[in-house]
Amino acid sequence: MVNIGIIGTNFITDSLIAGAKEVKDAKISAVYSRTEERAKEYAKKFGIEHTFTNLEEMAKSDLIDAVYIASPNSLHASQAILFLKNKKHVLGEKAFASNTKEVDEMIKAAKENNVVLMEAMRTTVLPNFKAIKDNLYKIGKIRKYFASYCQYSSRYDKYKAGEVLNAFKNELSNGAIMDIGIYCIAPMVNLFGKPNTVKANGVMLKTGVDGEGSAIFGYDDMEAAVIYSKISNSYLPSEIQGEEGSIIINKINNFENVKIIYRDGREEDLTLEHKKENMCYEVEEFVNLIQSGEKESTINSLKVSRDVIEVIEEARKQIGVIYPADRDN
Repeated sequence: MVNIGIIGTNFITDSLIAGAKEVKDAKISAVYSRTEERAKEYAKKFGIEHTFTNLEEMAKSDLIDAVYIASPNSLHASQAILFLKNKKHVLGEKAFASNTKEVDEMIKAAKENNVVLMEAMRTTVLPNFKAIKDNLYKIGKIRKYFASYCQYSSRYDKYKAGEVLNAFKNELSNGAIMDIGIYCIAPMVNLFGKPNTVKANGVMLKTGVDGEGSAIFGYDDMEAAVIYSKISNSYLPSEIQGEEGSIIINKINNFENVKIIYRDGREEDLTLEHKKENMCYEVEEFVNLIQSGEKESTINSLKVSRDVIEVIEEARKQIGVIYPADRDN
C-alpha cells in the first residue's frame, strides 16, 4: 500500500481522491491545509486519517510515502523539492512548475534522492490517448496537429466585477496558457516531441496574465496549431491530419471520443471506455512506478514535462506573460 498525502483542498483534490479509491494499492492518508480548521473539515469529509498545517512536518512524517501537490503553480517547485529531499515520491499537478529552471531543480532533487517524480497530466494516461498512439500509423504521414480548448471561466465574471481570484493572478503563475493551453500542448509534445519553432499570440488581462491565445509550432515536415481561452467558448473538435486520413478528438481535455476519418470517407471508431473517475489512471501509473522500483513514467516522462514547460515558457515570453518566478531566475 502506498500512503499518499495531499496538498490542496479544492475540486482537483476532490477528483484525485475519487480516482485514488479506484486504485487498490493507493490510500489517501493525510491532508495539508494552512489552517487546522480547514484541514480537519476536509479530512472528515473524505475520511482522511491525518492532518497537517506544517509542510516540513508533513514532508518528514512516516505517515506518508508520497505526496500529491495541487497548490497554485507558483508553489509547485518549492513544495515538490521539499518532499523529494525528504525521500517522498511526488505527483505534481499540471502545470508542473512556473518555468524550465524550476522543473530542472525538481528533476535534480528527484534523481539525487532516488524517488519518483511525475507530472499529473491526466489526459496523456487515458486509454483513448493510448488508442491514438496505437493507431496513428493508420493515417499515414502526419502533416498537421490542431487542438482547441476554449472554456469560459466562471471566475472571469468575478474578474470583470473587480474581484481577482487565483485563476487570473500573475504572482501565482496562472493564466490561460498554463491552465487551459497546456491541455493542447502536452499531447502534442507527447506525440511528436518538442517543436523546432514557436510563434505565439494572446490577449493580456490587466493582472498580467493571458485570457486567451493561440500558437503555431513548426516541426521538420508538419506544423501544429493550438487555440485556447478562459474568456470565451469553442465547440470545435481537435484533430491530427495525416496524408491518409485524420484522427478526430472530441474534447481534448478529456479525450471523450476519438475516431479516424479516412480520405475515402470511411470512419473507424477508436473510442475505449474510460472509468468515470478518470484521475485513477494517473494515480495507478504513479503507484505502479513506486511499487516496481521504476523512477520515471514512460508516458508522462520527465523529458516530456520539461519540454512542455519550455515550449509554454517561450510562448509566454512572446505574449508578454512574465511571472515573479521568471524574474527571480
